[in-house]
Amino acid sequence: MADAAPSGAAAERVLVFSRTAGYRHDSIPTAVATLQRLATEAGLVADHSEDAGDFNAANLARYRVVVFASTTGDVLDPKQQQALEDFMRRGGGFVGVHSAADTEYDWPWYGRLVGAYFLSHPPGLQSSRVQPERNGRPVGTAWPIRDELYNYRGNPRRQVQVVATVDERLYEGGTLGADHPITWCHAFAGGRSWYTGLGHDAALYDDPNFLAQLRRGLRYAAGQSVDC
Repeated sequence: MADAAPSGAAAERVLVFSRTAGYRHDSIPTAVATLQRLATEAGLVADHSEDAGDFNAANLARYRVVVFASTTGDVLDPKQQQALEDFMRRGGGFVGVHSAADTEYDWPWYGRLVGAYFLSHPPGLQSSRVQPERNGRPVGTAWPIRDELYNYRGNPRRQVQVVATVDERLYEGGTLGADHPITWCHAFAGGRSWYTGLGHDAALYDDPNFLAQLRRGLRYAAGQSVDC
């Protein structure tokens, strides 16, 4: 584990987990470094791991938030899965980035935690606009995006609070239609879960709008803010 620690020994901790058992994103090192920096800005200690053995009751008790940073496939065994379930029931926070939705298809609890499973994506990077929203209504100014834009097996809106959508009219290959959530949050199993489908392209981690999203997600998951 590598620590990115702010000053102060009593800071709460974040576990950034990026194990892959399928496709591996080239952007993972950038994603991890960015999440560690943002956690530090929020007064948190961010550890990075690809060791599924870290998912046990004693170790997870050290953490306030677990981040799945572009994980793929079956990354936890049943005991490790139970440890994450117990972590959430104790009031923990979860952040999923991009292919966190392309993970653990045989674990229905995890699908509910994330909010939706990955279905497909158009080839390559696609250009669209991200429209922030609050309480089901657009807020603020839409911002341009160029990334791998996920389609999901179902629209999660009924189960989550949508934070942002993408505009399918501006690219080809979307399957959700006029309402295409891309970032959302929800209270779940006693804890807090936040997910964004963005984050495939390493260049996106320099985008101030995306960084603002991630900051809000970390703060929400850590219980520092009720606004996700």
